Amino acid sequence: TLGEALAGVRRESVEIFTKVYFPTGEGRNDRGLSRKHITESINGSLKRLQTDYVDLYQAHRYDYETPLEETMQAFADVVRAGKAHYIGVSEWTVDEIRTGAALARELGIQLISNQPQYSLLWRVIEKEVVPTCEELGLGQICWSPMAQGVLTGKYVPGQAAPAASRFTGQDGKLKSDNRYLTEDILTSVQQLKPLAADAGLSMAALAVAWVLQNPNVSAAIVGASRPDQLIDTATGAGVKLDPALLAKIDDILEPVIERDPTKVESFKTRP
Repeated sequence: TLGEALAGVRRESVEIFTKVYFPTGEGRNDRGLSRKHITESINGSLKRLQTDYVDLYQAHRYDYETPLEETMQAFADVVRAGKAHYIGVSEWTVDEIRTGAALARELGIQLISNQPQYSLLWRVIEKEVVPTCEELGLGQICWSPMAQGVLTGKYVPGQAAPAASRFTGQDGKLKSDNRYLTEDILTSVQQLKPLAADAGLSMAALAVAWVLQNPNVSAAIVGASRPDQLIDTATGAGVKLDPALLAKIDDILEPVIERDPTKVESFKTRP
């Protein structure tokens, strides 16, 4: 576990984030953003992490079954109890972010971040969420910067999926039930390979570097099944991409980029 991995590490030298919303059990109260679930979840997280506090406690989605006032008061109580330093949200709409930020100010706590999906292919936050967060002082901690691996270029149209891929069907072929696995998207992504090579980056590093070009982005969340993958994607941090390269990327991908701001991934009912 993370708690075991950090044993002996100076706590102040690392930043630990955790989230609350999705089910942690079968009960009705084992999900959402009620006071009960927020309180029980932070206590469970601290116990598993073997620490006294987290640096950032995030609402993993907006809870339409709990009054926002109850949610934000519970977060404020967590902060005042010293169990979290800051509060964040994930996949909230512009109106939800703005209302949450106003309540946070009233309660004297700091809402500092939003965690949206953001990548070369999925840019739905650019029109509304990013400007609002810039105004309110929130940064973006972006998930899926490589579009679930599609932007690595390893999925080639007309070819079988790589061994052990999450998108390998029972017949060994590439699944077709993911929004990123259409032929036009996969074909467009393949055209980025020479651009990445010219920039001296792998496709994965290019995807991460692109996300980090946005000044409102604080971090990109990456996953890896091997250490070398993590080392490779980390090379995208700190890279300044040339404007001409960015323009070429947009020219290639424009027909397949999703920009609709209404497609923020919220759930009207709890899972």
